[in-house]
Amino acid sequence: MKYDVTVIGSGPGGYVAAIRSAQLGMKVALVERYSNLGGTCLNVGCIPSKALLDSSEFYHAAKKHFPTHGIRVTGLDVDWPQMQRRKEKVIADTVAGIRFLMNKHEITVYEGHASFVDANTIAVARNSGGDERIETRHTIIATGSKAADLPFVPIDKRRIISSTEALSLAEIPGEMVIIGGGAIGLELGSIYARLGTKVSVVEFMDSIIPNLDRTLGKELQKSLQRLGMTFYLSHKVQSASAENDRVTVTAENPSGERVQFAGDYCLMSVGRKPYTENLRLERAGVLTDHRGFIQVNQHLETQSPGIYAVGDVIGGAMLAHKAEEEGIFVAERLAGQKPHINYRAIPWVVYTWPEVAGVGFTEEELKRSGQSYKVGSFSYKPLGRARAANENEGLVKVLADQVTDEILGVHMFGARAADMIAEAVVALEYRASAEDIARMSHAHPTFTEAFREACLAATANRAIHA
Repeated sequence: MKYDVTVIGSGPGGYVAAIRSAQLGMKVALVERYSNLGGTCLNVGCIPSKALLDSSEFYHAAKKHFPTHGIRVTGLDVDWPQMQRRKEKVIADTVAGIRFLMNKHEITVYEGHASFVDANTIAVARNSGGDERIETRHTIIATGSKAADLPFVPIDKRRIISSTEALSLAEIPGEMVIIGGGAIGLELGSIYARLGTKVSVVEFMDSIIPNLDRTLGKELQKSLQRLGMTFYLSHKVQSASAENDRVTVTAENPSGERVQFAGDYCLMSVGRKPYTENLRLERAGVLTDHRGFIQVNQHLETQSPGIYAVGDVIGGAMLAHKAEEEGIFVAERLAGQKPHINYRAIPWVVYTWPEVAGVGFTEEELKRSGQSYKVGSFSYKPLGRARAANENEGLVKVLADQVTDEILGVHMFGARAADMIAEAVVALEYRASAEDIARMSHAHPTFTEAFREACLAATANRAIHA
């Protein structure tokens, strides 16, 4: 068969690229090695983790906060198998939605492993048996990433596990050690901490979520400590060993002393690495860097003309929505359009509760660059909506240019931050000033008033409710 575009990988970058290409009139094929579409995000990442996060948040709210609202609960218990069944149904429904979209846009789906024969020919080893070859004018590689480990702490998928295994444990652990204080580890750790697990986080850096604004890391750590999680920062992991049903993690603390942590499971959460195994990229002239990421130019095209790559496999922020933007970008360029991506306006979100979200420059980045800036912050505590919802824990921080007042970064910690950050993304895309946001009406009572108040605080300290 001959296609205008063949997409390898059906995660957010891949399936979105396929849909947008089809919308623009191209004949499209999508190759996915697994029977379920959606990639890591839909099957063993974003979607199942959010399902369990919501379930555990409901349980925690019933246990800790319902009495404050005058709601009495007796016999409260966790039905872990039902939580897992609900999670699986959420996955199944979401995956079915992607399959529906493929059919709707007349995208041909091949289930099997893709590898290059040459720059315009792709071999597909069908899951059902047999091989097939696809002729294609253009190829978009969207094969994503997989969990990284440490050379001295290999993942055994039994007691030393990745996020994939952590989403489907047979039981709620009594104790869990998490190596890495990034978003994935903290989200999963918070799920189990709410359900009663003793969670210890061992982090090499001196702050959790170190890629985000340091203020957010401090606020989130305090919140998760109240949840019962324990943090060991500036600790260098040396080894982990499993024996029977226990795992022991050995690390070096800031004083150079050897310390150990024990648990029923050790979750490796030290990032992700590109997945390009057996694609035979060399046959198509596609190059990777020393870390295995596919090299692309500013148009996301590889060294081989007509072959593009998007998402985790090219590095940068490993975010589903970043991959989606890149998938759309490539499809529209192939159609002769002039799309753009402002990577500074792609938000980060940590789906703990309260949530964490940020977009644009962090304060640490502005300090390092020497750029003059001003800061406006506003706490959730004065917000009527936050008080009514018993969600007083939170703040919004706005960074603006000292001279022009242009918003350079927005960082949020609190309820609904994952949704509220979208307004900040719009502000950055349109290069709004703090004054612009401060003069826009925000409905009362809402959580978004905190963003307006933070912008007021950044403009001559004018916050009304501070």
